[in-house]
Amino acid sequence: MGQTKRREGKSARPGKAALFGGGRSQDVADGQTQIKKAAFEITKKKEVGVSDLTLLSKVSNEAINENLKKRFENGEIYTYIGHVLVSVNPFRDLGIYTDAVLDSYRGRNRLEVSPHVFAVAEASYYNMKAYHDNQCVIISGESGAGKTEAAKRLMQYIASVSGGSDSSIQRTKDMVLATNPLLESFGNAKTLRNNNSSRFGKYLELEFNQQGEPVGAKVTNYLLEKSRVVGQITNERNFHIFYQFTKAASSEYREIFGVQQPQSYVYTSRSKCYDVQGIDDHADFKETLDAMKIIGLTKPEQDNIFRMLAAILWLGNVTFRENDQGGVDIADQSVVDFFAYLLEVDAAHVNKALTIRIVETARGGGRRGSVYESPLNPVQAVAVRDALAKAIYFNLFDWIVARTNKSLQTRAKVETTIGILDIYGFEIFENNSFEQLCINYVNEKLQQIFIQLTLKAEQDEYASEQIQWTPIKYFDNKVVCSLIEDKRPPGVFAALNDACATAHADSGAADQTFVGRLNFLSDNANFENRQGQFIIKHYAGDVHYKVQGMTDKNKDQLAKDLLNLIDESSNAFAHELFPDRVNQDDKRRPPTAGDKIKQSANELVETLMQAQPSYIRTIKPNENKSPKEFNNENVMHQIKYLGLQENVRIRRAGFAYRQAFDKFVERFALLSPRLSYAGEYTYTGPMEQAVKIIFEDTSIPKEEYQIGVTKAFVKSPETLFGLETMRDRYWHNMAIRIQRAWRNYLRYRAEAATRIQRCWRKSKIGIKEIEFRDQGHRILQGRKERRRYSLLGSRRFFGDYLGVNMPRGPGQVIRDAIHLGGQERCIFSARCELLVSKFGRSSTRMPRVLILTPKSIYIVVQQVLNNQLQISAERTISNGSVKFISASNLKDDWFVLGVGSPQEPDPLINCVFKTEFFLQFKTVSPGGINLQLADHLQYNKKPGKLATVKTIKDPAVARDDTYKSGTIHVGPGEPPNSISRPTPRGKAVVRPIKSGKLLRPGGPGGQPSKMASRPKPAPRPAPAAVPATSRPIPTPATAASPAVQRPVPTPAASTNQTSIYAAVTQPVPVSGMLQINGHARNESASSGRHAPPPPPPPPPAAAAPVSDKPHVKVKYDFESPAANQLTIRAGEVLELSQKENNGWWLCKNPKTGAQGWAPSAYVEEIEQTRAAPPPPPPVAPPRPTPAAALNGAVDGTAKGRSTPPIPPTKRPVPSGRKPAPAPPQRDSAVSLGNGSGTDSGRATPNSIGGGSLAGGLAEALRARQSAMSHRRDDNGDDW
Repeated sequence: MGQTKRREGKSARPGKAALFGGGRSQDVADGQTQIKKAAFEITKKKEVGVSDLTLLSKVSNEAINENLKKRFENGEIYTYIGHVLVSVNPFRDLGIYTDAVLDSYRGRNRLEVSPHVFAVAEASYYNMKAYHDNQCVIISGESGAGKTEAAKRLMQYIASVSGGSDSSIQRTKDMVLATNPLLESFGNAKTLRNNNSSRFGKYLELEFNQQGEPVGAKVTNYLLEKSRVVGQITNERNFHIFYQFTKAASSEYREIFGVQQPQSYVYTSRSKCYDVQGIDDHADFKETLDAMKIIGLTKPEQDNIFRMLAAILWLGNVTFRENDQGGVDIADQSVVDFFAYLLEVDAAHVNKALTIRIVETARGGGRRGSVYESPLNPVQAVAVRDALAKAIYFNLFDWIVARTNKSLQTRAKVETTIGILDIYGFEIFENNSFEQLCINYVNEKLQQIFIQLTLKAEQDEYASEQIQWTPIKYFDNKVVCSLIEDKRPPGVFAALNDACATAHADSGAADQTFVGRLNFLSDNANFENRQGQFIIKHYAGDVHYKVQGMTDKNKDQLAKDLLNLIDESSNAFAHELFPDRVNQDDKRRPPTAGDKIKQSANELVETLMQAQPSYIRTIKPNENKSPKEFNNENVMHQIKYLGLQENVRIRRAGFAYRQAFDKFVERFALLSPRLSYAGEYTYTGPMEQAVKIIFEDTSIPKEEYQIGVTKAFVKSPETLFGLETMRDRYWHNMAIRIQRAWRNYLRYRAEAATRIQRCWRKSKIGIKEIEFRDQGHRILQGRKERRRYSLLGSRRFFGDYLGVNMPRGPGQVIRDAIHLGGQERCIFSARCELLVSKFGRSSTRMPRVLILTPKSIYIVVQQVLNNQLQISAERTISNGSVKFISASNLKDDWFVLGVGSPQEPDPLINCVFKTEFFLQFKTVSPGGINLQLADHLQYNKKPGKLATVKTIKDPAVARDDTYKSGTIHVGPGEPPNSISRPTPRGKAVVRPIKSGKLLRPGGPGGQPSKMASRPKPAPRPAPAAVPATSRPIPTPATAASPAVQRPVPTPAASTNQTSIYAAVTQPVPVSGMLQINGHARNESASSGRHAPPPPPPPPPAAAAPVSDKPHVKVKYDFESPAANQLTIRAGEVLELSQKENNGWWLCKNPKTGAQGWAPSAYVEEIEQTRAAPPPPPPVAPPRPTPAAALNGAVDGTAKGRSTPPIPPTKRPVPSGRKPAPAPPQRDSAVSLGNGSGTDSGRATPNSIGGGSLAGGLAEALRARQSAMSHRRDDNGDDW
């Protein structure tokens, strides 16, 4: 844990503007940038209207409607009222639910991002994990407003962010998501207002463990509209599953269950609506089957579900005709027989249950009376048929929900839950009956929760906490809930129950009894009784309910004879749907539908009250499902009954956040240095005082918060967000400190490991190439003298010297000219000379190109015809046709390819890479190599004509062998048994690790380092004199030596006459030792036995000489890790050595002597006034130069190396580059480089790496030759 710096006084506290963005703080007055509000700064998209209705300048229903309309027309469907989300159904896909959008809300504060249902889901999930409180999201609105879609998006987000890599957790997520298509198929239908309207209420409770991972779920359903099974109005449909099943059922189901198209069934064809735009019943049926598999429904269970669906469809096709006895008969017995087959009951029992009712009379004292059969009329028979169909489907839906809960049941411990309530909203139709009464009653209960939790509870809390604020008047709909559900005085449900109990035999009489009971409610201000209907003044408006049929719908029970019919079924699944056995002696009144919905609503309210709620208010913009239409009248009506205006008013007058003292201090104590240090809580005073200290140290203005009795209240969400931001910044800074230290450690460790690896690679570099080279030595069998170049330690066998395998360049030109296949790889390529016989003249050496592939040997000729270069394969020799290769035992480069062709002569070739060619040919030749070594060469000069070429060792030949008149003259070479010299190793250069903040400028803890405190060593005195024939070496000054100080020579080359003598007599520092190819060479001890001559007297004082070179001034800093680039600092003055047109200038730092390339945009050239040259120093006495020194031999007393001549003054060469060597004298493979002599040796950053492989090799070899020329035993070296 890093340490925090304690702030002293108020000067270190941030200004208010730094947190809230309003007004001007002292920091702003001092010139610092003002920080804007973070709440509305994140999104770069221009905001349409206001994203939070609490920011409206005028609070009214009209202003809310206008803002929602403006945002809807611009594709913005979400708007906040504090923490309440208002959603307008767009009736189109806006592309705002993708994975990328979801990730943008992950872990983000609500105020950081634009309003969205994902933000509500994130807030609920975060609060559940952070505070371990149960959460619930209440989605309300009328049918078609988008409640189901909002619930699905909530589940999508929570499933995505809840984590969990365990397979069981992922399976739980999949099952929770699979409940949507399954329950939508069985519980949703097409209505006039919505193509996918939920005809039931659903409360999905997601269960999480302590880590916030989903481990289970529970579904509770409410108010299934079972009347839709038997009848629909025009342009509406039955539940989706009936159309999916009849259209997309498999052939197996069609054969077993007799499934036909939806037009064949009364229950699916009554409304004449079979297809819906935007709904694919075939695809949805497949999705339903997949959901069943995910949830775990077995194949027998699926078969039973579809058997019951088929039974319901065929039951609807049962028709009746009136008979002469006043009863009814079955019109088509075959339909009843097939229904009996599906339900697995006797067809006769079905006929009796559908046409006859069992009537039982009661005697006094509760004794059982007479039992007789009463025939049904056609209307009653249809009602019985429909009642049975509705009961089967209702119980089937309950069974599916129960089976889903069984699969979702968790075995782990449940810590917290998130509930999502999706229930169809307030409904006002032309004909409103019992179903609308139940739906609107539940919505009244939900509105009561909203009032209690967001309005009334808020005001009550402010009063109990003694918070000063302005009370807001609101409509409490508790009186409407009491009007419907109370027993004393009796409400609407109680009156319905009394009417059902009093006149249970005749539905018409029961309805009239219900009307009489309603007269007792006439005194209620929210109730009005009219002829045949009554009016209830709901929070959403006045609703007219028709009395007719209400008592029958409230009974919600099957006749005992229908229950007896199902009890006789041999289908076990039917008994699971109707588990309660019929008790013929039970006289108690079963619970009515009103009793059930009242119980369910109260249980739902109790569940919701135990959780922290979030609200989504959905609005339907029009009745035509149009993506562009916004009906002001309809939306204004919804704004009123949703109570949005009261919600905005209460939010503007209240506080956005409140928390108990201990919880508040626990979360924000680290923001105050008086309460905590390095994240540890150190304060011991009361919690209320700690809260005040937090507000003071964070510079929160007093009007933004209040301190209650037990809680702290924060007014605006921006203030809370500011506190959370400061808290995140604290931990962020601590993490950055740890990361910085760790990264520096990793950087230091990586640098150390890199150096170790580099050293190891240098020690092991080129081992395979060396082994391959040594094989070339062995192939000569120790019988051929060697050239010195062949024995160099740096010699490697590269093979393709002309780059024939390269994708471009001269090698590619040769490859294309000889038509070398793309799959045929070049093993060896080099330039050579071929001995060509001329008619009537002696043979002549002609340049050629020698190429070896795994198949053949190519001798390529290059010639100029008509001013154009022509390249062609002069001769192609198969590798298998080479019978022998003949070479001499001297060091010459000639060899013969013994082909023995009857049409062509044997080629006699001169190639400097002969040994490598022999070795490469051995690797590709199918029969190996027959190498013949002798003192002469025999070959077929012409087909069938054998000729002999003699080889003579001639010391007069300095370097290259010569051919004349059948004789090769060659100089003496190295012994045949010679081996390669050791590979030269570069001198290790110690570079201290200076990068990274792990190493401070001073010593540990930032203290000055000990090295910096040491006094600088005194300048070295001039060394003693030595004879001119020996090379000077630095010698330390003794105590008796005079402390004569001489100026340090400037690294830049000088043109003054004084520099020549000084360069010879001055001692050579260690860094000035001869460096060739990275190797440091110290002179022999014998070369420094005599003291150097004394220095000349100092010249008279004069003005400092001005360099002839132009200078530049550095404008900006430039750091570069490249070796050939110069690191510069702003303000420095550098010497300009060379200008290039590619944006780089060659500069030199006169202080450090470093030289390299610098970007021309970072420097500017400055004009200098040339001063008069200083007077020349006295002429030094001439140095005797023995003639023998030119040959490297000194007198007998000095057997070491001679003093090298003074090199001529030349321009400086950047580090890491070698000077261009002299062009070669021989035509070999190494001549492919730039041999024009125009290369200056300076490579700009844009030009490095442009040479060919052969050119780089030639450069390295010549540099090596130059280095070896200083050794006495290397005089006369040739290659």
